[in-house]
Amino acid sequence: MSVTFGRTDTSVLGRWWWTVDRWTIAALFLLVAVGALLTMAASPAVAERIGAQSFHFVRRQFMFLAPALVIMLGVSIMTPRQVRRTAVLGLLGAIVLLALVPFLGAEVKGAKRWLTIAGISIQPSEFVKPMFAVVSGWMFASARLDHGFPGRVIATALLGIVAALLLIQPDVGQTAIVIAIWAIQFFLAGLSMIWVVGLGLAVPVAGVAAYYIFPHVTSRVDRFLDPSGAGGYQVTTALNAFKNGGMFGRGPGEGRVKLSLPDAHTDFILAVGGEEFGVVLCLFIVALFAFIVVRGFSRVIKEDNLFVVLATAGLLVQFGLQAIINMASTLRMMPAKGMTLPFISYGGSSMVALALGMGMVLALTRIRYGRDGGES
Repeated sequence: MSVTFGRTDTSVLGRWWWTVDRWTIAALFLLVAVGALLTMAASPAVAERIGAQSFHFVRRQFMFLAPALVIMLGVSIMTPRQVRRTAVLGLLGAIVLLALVPFLGAEVKGAKRWLTIAGISIQPSEFVKPMFAVVSGWMFASARLDHGFPGRVIATALLGIVAALLLIQPDVGQTAIVIAIWAIQFFLAGLSMIWVVGLGLAVPVAGVAAYYIFPHVTSRVDRFLDPSGAGGYQVTTALNAFKNGGMFGRGPGEGRVKLSLPDAHTDFILAVGGEEFGVVLCLFIVALFAFIVVRGFSRVIKEDNLFVVLATAGLLVQFGLQAIINMASTLRMMPAKGMTLPFISYGGSSMVALALGMGMVLALTRIRYGRDGGES
């Protein structure tokens, strides 16, 4: 992209160009490019295995790719106030869709997480995360600035509603991410040590409860502890793929894991990248995620608008934590969890929702001065 805007350009696009973090945009586009490469490498074998055309998943992913990038760049032009309003409306819509999932959703592998609207499958839980991060950040910031405003109560009530709807599906992983967003924002907004200790004790208790309440959690934890059984096939196969790939990989198209791994194009796409392109590509992917998250925090650390700080922190925690969970599951550092690797795994809902969230990060971390600075 060539620079065609002068510093004295006062148009909307001119102000955007000189205030947005172009380094983060470049890193996000690199991540999308890597995702497109790995989707083309991993998905044809999966498509053929289920009887679909070779490029079925590739075409569907690319169908969502262009709109997602347009959404990300379009949202990045917004002011903080516009981001906040968009998030409020988006959260209300996502909660309504989540409430409809148990009744109208299709059951896949024992869980109902998808709705079909106008012929397009939508996973509402993907959209609720960025919207919740912004609205929750707004509530905590308002409570801190106005001690009479029940922002903490509202944020916690929203957490309870979202968590309950996610657990009904059930989706423990997405619930954990939403809780992490809420906890980080609560901590940054000013959390007493009593709350810190209480939340710290609640985490292992919640983990044990999930193990005994949800059969799929029990199964995944058991497979993690004993991967030698039949249930540990995917993780074991993924680890072998990394071993086969070595430092520089077997070469594009030469991987074998995608021929037998059921979720090679989604949950375990990193294993395909590791086998065909080696540790070098995996480290590059990790570096891109780390750069985006660290860069975002470095941009917001000097911000004096508490809403911007909390909302951005929540969005970055969601983005980074989702990447960590996916990669850690693939490397058997934690029990397997069906969660996409941001901008890399196949998934239209995930792609669009992540683009929306990172567009909000770009909007909130823009340099604001003059009339832009007043639109908080």
